Amino acid sequence: MRNVTAVVMASTLAFTSLASQAADLPTGVNWPQSDNLAKRNNGQNHMFDGISLTEQQRQQMRDLMHRARHDSPPVNVSEMEIMHRLVTADKFDEVAVKAQAEKMAQEQVARQVEMAKVRNQMYHLLSPEQQAALNEKHQQRMDNLRELSELQQGVSLQAMSSSSTRSNQ
Repeated sequence: MRNVTAVVMASTLAFTSLASQAADLPTGVNWPQSDNLAKRNNGQNHMFDGISLTEQQRQQMRDLMHRARHDSPPVNVSEMEIMHRLVTADKFDEVAVKAQAEKMAQEQVARQVEMAKVRNQMYHLLSPEQQAALNEKHQQRMDNLRELSELQQGVSLQAMSSSSTRSNQ
């Protein structure tokens, strides 16, 4: 059991280190710090990092984001309150929680579709060279994520086999 705990702790530290290194990568686009909409979309908020944009492109992208923020519906706080009441209820109602989760998921999907539409418009503001660079950077990120996923699976399998070996002894 101690070996399993050590493996899990070591893998957690390694993943935390990799995640913090990825978060510290320099960016090439100076997005406004108040751009909460982009920050909420984890994984996509760095889409244009490392791509040198002209001032005109930056302004067009700011305009697109401004319109997107203006046009997007606010987060539905009442839906979150309903879910909280369901979670903290004396008796758990799985059907009601599932229905509420699906409703909230549909709203999130609609927000993601709108953001994807804006990102598509932004992508088409780029020159062919910028698009190629963006696609290359995306491929690098995907390769890194695949490696991390394989590492996580390997550690998980190692921990499981170590655990089952101990229980069989």
